[in-house]
Amino acid sequence: MFDLLQTDPNTKARLGRLSTRRGVIETPVFMPVGTQATVKAIDPRELTEMGAQIVLSNTYHLAIRPGIEIIQAAGGLHRFMGWEGPILTDSGGYQVFSLAKIRKIRAHGVEFRSHVDGAPLFLGPKEAIAIQRALGSDIAMAFDECPPHDAPLRELEAAVERTIRWARECREQPRAEGQALFGVVQGGAHADLRERCARAVAELAFDGYAIGGVSVGEPEPEMLRAVDLTEPFLPPDKPRYAMGLGTPRQIVELTARGVDMFDCVLPTRVARNGTAFTRRGAFAVKAGACKGQFIPIEEGCSCFACRRFTRAYIRHLLNVNEILGLRLVSLHNLHFYLELMREIRAHIAAGTFAQFRAEFLARYRPTERVLAAGGGSALA
Repeated sequence: MFDLLQTDPNTKARLGRLSTRRGVIETPVFMPVGTQATVKAIDPRELTEMGAQIVLSNTYHLAIRPGIEIIQAAGGLHRFMGWEGPILTDSGGYQVFSLAKIRKIRAHGVEFRSHVDGAPLFLGPKEAIAIQRALGSDIAMAFDECPPHDAPLRELEAAVERTIRWARECREQPRAEGQALFGVVQGGAHADLRERCARAVAELAFDGYAIGGVSVGEPEPEMLRAVDLTEPFLPPDKPRYAMGLGTPRQIVELTARGVDMFDCVLPTRVARNGTAFTRRGAFAVKAGACKGQFIPIEEGCSCFACRRFTRAYIRHLLNVNEILGLRLVSLHNLHFYLELMREIRAHIAAGTFAQFRAEFLARYRPTERVLAAGGGSALA
């Protein structure tokens, strides 16, 4: 399923090829997030044209709306959403963290109350895999418990034990034809818990491994530490996935630490607020300084928005609440992320990733002003 083609001589960055029943994925890869069977404001044709290789959807949210029966009647998730490439489905484990106020953890799973209408939904290893089997995703995720980063040690220990036990149960469940299954490693920023969980999950011989419990509100150094504590215990011949990460800087840094797969809602989420990513940082296109700037979001960018429109025009659309404005920024941001991954792969192949990493991090400064005059604060 996974061929490790090359490792960077100066870092742990890896060049790989992940084979699925719907195509081969070149890694490192960024997966646009389509939580509810759509990448927000972007259609499948546009995703294909910008080079997206795989998208991500969510088990919990699709079970709530429209319901698994509807998706099955449509012929599976790919036909339902009109996307012909590979799909990875999250198991709902992240919602154990994000929906903590409306769930109760039990020995064999989690009792949720729908965030929409309060209806009950039980997700455990058996249920999460059964839903993903019905969805027909190409990569399914084992069900795990994702605790908050500041949880007491006793709660982290309990979450690790449940994650290991649930991983075993997930491994025993039937899957859709050709469907891969990834295990998840938890343990916070505790070295002993990360090692214990990683070793136990690795023994189950999953098709790939995810580093969970990151992007849960922790400071960036703690997130990097969690990855550093996990990576040495993951099988080198299987893909490694950092769940929910990250910013452009984080992706470059985590690639250097041996991570192969990424997903993050940031490209489309901040686009809806009028924020665009560039090689120097991110800035608010809605800012007053863009009013008379008849230049693209980023000079040299080949995305549709930058080829055809100016900052001044896109700012106008955003300020009069025209949908095209947020669509154009979303297109640019996703293109930026996917182009970043193409550059990363090219530099690993050429043996120049370490130099690229240093230059990118030196140029991409979260406190830098990106606009030629004035402007908004950049993002990490």
